[in-house]
Amino acid sequence: MKQVTVILSILFFAFNSHAQTLKGIFKSTTTKDSATGKSAIDNVLSSGSTSSLTNTEVVNGLKEALTKGAEITGNKLSLPDGFFGNQALKILMPAEAKQVEQTLRNMGMGRQVDNAILTMNRAAEDAAKSAAPVFIDAIKGMSITDAMNILKGTDTAATAYLHGKTVSPLTEAFRPVIESSLKKVDATRYWKSVFTTYNMVSVNKINPDLTAYVTERALAGLFLQLGNEEKEIRKNPAARTTELLKKVFSN
Repeated sequence: MKQVTVILSILFFAFNSHAQTLKGIFKSTTTKDSATGKSAIDNVLSSGSTSSLTNTEVVNGLKEALTKGAEITGNKLSLPDGFFGNQALKILMPAEAKQVEQTLRNMGMGRQVDNAILTMNRAAEDAAKSAAPVFIDAIKGMSITDAMNILKGTDTAATAYLHGKTVSPLTEAFRPVIESSLKKVDATRYWKSVFTTYNMVSVNKINPDLTAYVTERALAGLFLQLGNEEKEIRKNPAARTTELLKKVFSN
């Protein structure tokens, strides 16, 4: 009986000490700091928050990023050699016309082929000037849901969003500009010369739509460049040139 009493006394003492310790811990974590007005537990919980962004900030930040990317892309590609001087974007002869190109070069018509390629790229550079306004119109209509999906998406999610929204209006905007540019630099004459000559010596006649081909390749290059700009903003802090861009993409 004496042993039982001793054991109960020890347990009571241990429990009482533990209760006092818990009480002290709870008190310390719930006592408000005079400077911040927050308790220690408040600070712990708030430190676990990964973002204080509002929906408005997310939407505005992404609109700002997309507008910036669209303007940079349009400016870069509309410069002389924006397409022609960029090996990743340079418009070459259609894949199905490679044999045509080689045959003509073998016939001593390399200069005409080179002129045709140069004028296709000059037309694309001319059309690139009209890209930014089309992009910006689509950006203005971005919803909160669109913005959240883009923010949480891949490193080219915004480019994919714009492709879905603008490829049709961009085609409509680009085609007449490219057609006019091709005529202005006499590209149709070079193209006609190339394929008329080839068709004279070949059983398989080729008569592709030059304007449609250049428009399609110009848009492909445009979205490739836009994707590169988006990746840069997402991954490179130095590319985030405003406080809002820094806030959105750092989170």
